[in-house]
Amino acid sequence: MEADPQQRQGESSPESSTEPRGTVLVVDDEATVRRVLVMRLQLAGYRVVCAEDGEQALALFHDEQPDLVVLDVMLPKLDGFAVCRRLRAESCVPIIFLSALDAIAERVAGLDLGADDYLPKPFSPKELEARIATILRRVGRGSAAAEPRNVPAGQGVMRVGDLVVDTNRRQVTREGERIGLTYTEFSLLELLFRDPGRVVPRAEILEQLWGYPPRRAADLRVVDVYVARLRGKLEPDPRNPELILTVRGTGYASQRMAEAAVAATA
Repeated sequence: MEADPQQRQGESSPESSTEPRGTVLVVDDEATVRRVLVMRLQLAGYRVVCAEDGEQALALFHDEQPDLVVLDVMLPKLDGFAVCRRLRAESCVPIIFLSALDAIAERVAGLDLGADDYLPKPFSPKELEARIATILRRVGRGSAAAEPRNVPAGQGVMRVGDLVVDTNRRQVTREGERIGLTYTEFSLLELLFRDPGRVVPRAEILEQLWGYPPRRAADLRVVDVYVARLRGKLEPDPRNPELILTVRGTGYASQRMAEAAVAATA
């Protein structure tokens, strides 16, 4: 399906002819939401393309290779969860869900599929803009097709047990085999292992990775879901974690293991 004229208007910033801050794909079946977000994000310096249903979203994703996707859950033809699942099968592009469904179960379901954030409707365009900026600043701007992106993120190689964490290339390997992590998952791992054994409060993790303080219990569930996802990929037995420990009532800590070592690289 060809994008309508309003959607194609989102391809460049009206403010200047300089290179945009990045390309954002907005997927929402409400024309008013698309129009408001195009105007807001263009003024912030982004190039914006829009889709009104799930099938069009997938087609535009492949055509435009956006740096971030803003994705409504309730979409015609293919819902947002299905779109997210398809995108995650081929790309680690950051995804922010929008939804009128603010139940914790819905939020957890979205994050479980690999979304980077979840914003309930009605939402403040200013807050969405801030979250987009935080995520793109964290992952580095670039093409969704580039996996991994060559973005420096710290120094050195961390070795914990049989894991090798390369913070320069943002890769994790076990016995030479790469473990696929999204940008948010890797950033969480790096935060927890930066100072082995230190208890990192959930509120601190939320602010460091997502850029906003917890305003309600559901916000902290974002952290719990991502820790669970990370354990599922790194721990031999996620139900009995040895690498990422829960400190009840506080947050999480990485296990200070005797064999852990940090080898600095130039």
